[in-house]
Amino acid sequence: MSDWHSWTAVAVFVGAYALIISERVHRTAAALGGAGAMLAISATDDKAAFYSEHTGIDWNVIFLLMGMMAIVGVLRQTGLFEYLAIWSVKRARGRPFRVMAMLVLITAVASALLDNVTTVLLVAPVTLLVCERLGLASAPFLIAEVFASNIGGTATLVGDPPNIIIASRAGLTFNDFLVHLAPVAAVLTAVLLVACRVMFRKAFVYDEERAAQVMALQEREAIRDPRLLWQGLAVLSLVVAGFVLHPVLHYEPSVVALLGAGLLIAVSKVETRQVLGEVEWPTLAFFAGLFVMVGSLIETGVIGHLSRTLANATGGNELGATLTLLGGSALLSGIVDNIPYVATMAPITADLVKDMGGGDGHHVLWWALALGADLGGNATAIGASANVVVLGIAERNRQPISFWQFTRYGLVITLATVAISALYLWLRYFVLT
Repeated sequence: MSDWHSWTAVAVFVGAYALIISERVHRTAAALGGAGAMLAISATDDKAAFYSEHTGIDWNVIFLLMGMMAIVGVLRQTGLFEYLAIWSVKRARGRPFRVMAMLVLITAVASALLDNVTTVLLVAPVTLLVCERLGLASAPFLIAEVFASNIGGTATLVGDPPNIIIASRAGLTFNDFLVHLAPVAAVLTAVLLVACRVMFRKAFVYDEERAAQVMALQEREAIRDPRLLWQGLAVLSLVVAGFVLHPVLHYEPSVVALLGAGLLIAVSKVETRQVLGEVEWPTLAFFAGLFVMVGSLIETGVIGHLSRTLANATGGNELGATLTLLGGSALLSGIVDNIPYVATMAPITADLVKDMGGGDGHHVLWWALALGADLGGNATAIGASANVVVLGIAERNRQPISFWQFTRYGLVITLATVAISALYLWLRYFVLT
């Protein structure tokens, strides 16, 4: 690609990003408009945009979301989320911060076992109902859960899509991620709880009357269709098992989610049109546009140039390379989605590991890349898939969260968690070894 294409692609991306930030137009329109402009200036083409594994739309992400949205849509009709909302409020005695702490911990643990996008799809509807029952603003709770999902997803191979890319490139196993990243993820979750207590303190307004009303409810009465509930939970269990058994079955999560959605529609009496109406189509379209724009930056060599510059800035110093990779990945993953970023950076990291004498995947640079990309996704409203999904759910439920409302908290959490991660990497791999 020529320099003209590179600079024009950057201008289109910056323009679309500015529109998303300003919220003068809907983010889906901005992303699709930016994708169309990239195709119009030949920064990418139809083959690269729609069929390329590295520079095109990540259909695995799109269809994973679509399948899980359909399953969640069916479960919503059973009254399950109302049941869970009442149950969680009663366990927390109606105290807002206790409710948030419970939801944050559930989200973090579930994101490590499933993946962060699936988790927020399940937890967000419960959160909206909890906040409605207690008369609380939902935005702080949803934002805290996004942070928890991205932090919890860092702990395992399946928790966040970038980890899967890193594991494939470096030859890492599920247990490798548990040993190297789960300890710091647990610490960061505790730090998040403390930060939420401070950042959202004005949101913790205890309404004794509302709390008493919820405490008097019987959660079992919220279940409207027991048969559909058991069918939905059975299918969801199969889907989760499919995610966990990915190393054995070799089915992509997207295939598992679509098979689960199809099975649930087939065995239940829910109308297909009704299920498809539950899918967040604007969110899926936003992802498609964003993938095409970022893929265009890869096609024109922009992201590759930035990644090489980041790698060359280390000067062969292992500690310097580790901290630069951690900080640079966090910065760039807050601007572009962390999935295409890691796909571009993984081969460059592999070269760095080789140059520094790393004979296997258990090298600190891989953990720096994973932590930077996963935690940097918290920085902005479009830094990670879970962020976009939750903002779409909030908007659909008439509880919109603006770009800056999310980002002003996200920057604080990202700075704190990346700083702690830098300390962790330094102590574990340079001081205590």
